[in-house]
Amino acid sequence: MDYKNIVLTVDEGIANITFNRPKALNAINGVLLKEFEHALEAIAENEDIRVLILTGSGEKAFVAGADIKELSTYNALQAKLFSRRGQSVIGKLQSLSIPVIAAVNGFALGGGSEIALACDFIYASKNAKFGLPEINLGIIPGFGGTQRLPRLIGKNRAKEMILTGKMISADEAFSYGMVNKVCSDEALLADVKTVADEIAAKGKVSVRAAKEAVNRGLEADLQTGCDIECDAFALCLASEDAKEGTTAFIEKRKAVFKGCLTG
Repeated sequence: MDYKNIVLTVDEGIANITFNRPKALNAINGVLLKEFEHALEAIAENEDIRVLILTGSGEKAFVAGADIKELSTYNALQAKLFSRRGQSVIGKLQSLSIPVIAAVNGFALGGGSEIALACDFIYASKNAKFGLPEINLGIIPGFGGTQRLPRLIGKNRAKEMILTGKMISADEAFSYGMVNKVCSDEALLADVKTVADEIAAKGKVSVRAAKEAVNRGLEADLQTGCDIECDAFALCLASEDAKEGTTAFIEKRKAVFKGCLTG
């Protein structure tokens, strides 16, 4: 696919998707959503990619929500289909087997916050702003925001954000546990690349197993979660990377993981 609303690059196992509608503050329309979905499917099929980074083009926005001009033309059925489509695409993002890092470089409002919430963690620039302002338009979040935000920051804080539609700063988002790290505007992408490289150097089997264990375990009771962890641990130990990791430890050298998914 020839992308016009996103930019997809891959370099040494690290994929980058940049939302690229800077004149519209990278707002989500139907075409961008389709391109984003296609890119996620391509990344999922590429075994050489170990980490995905998401960011926005320009200096003002990560993704400043849905395209209101397009949204305002929808009837109830079209609105439901748009919501379902967005939930499906963001579900594909969250279900990627590789780690996904959001590099939030400006406004992450509405669908922008919902995309970031589906990532494994968020680094934000000092000027980043987060919010679910849909209530100000007489609607509610439709891409999973009412579900993911309370799971991340707690029910009461999430309801306050959703019911008031207020924006919060990067520092506030950090204090809520929504953001992992606040960076200077200049250092954001470099800091995200550093942690992406660190993760990409680990064993591919164990990274994927760890992500799946956490995500699946959070949807289950504690004992079921521990059972999921136990099965994943056993599969990891049978991998070539585990053999390399344990041998390197015994031999007092740095492990060199090949990222093999086979045993």
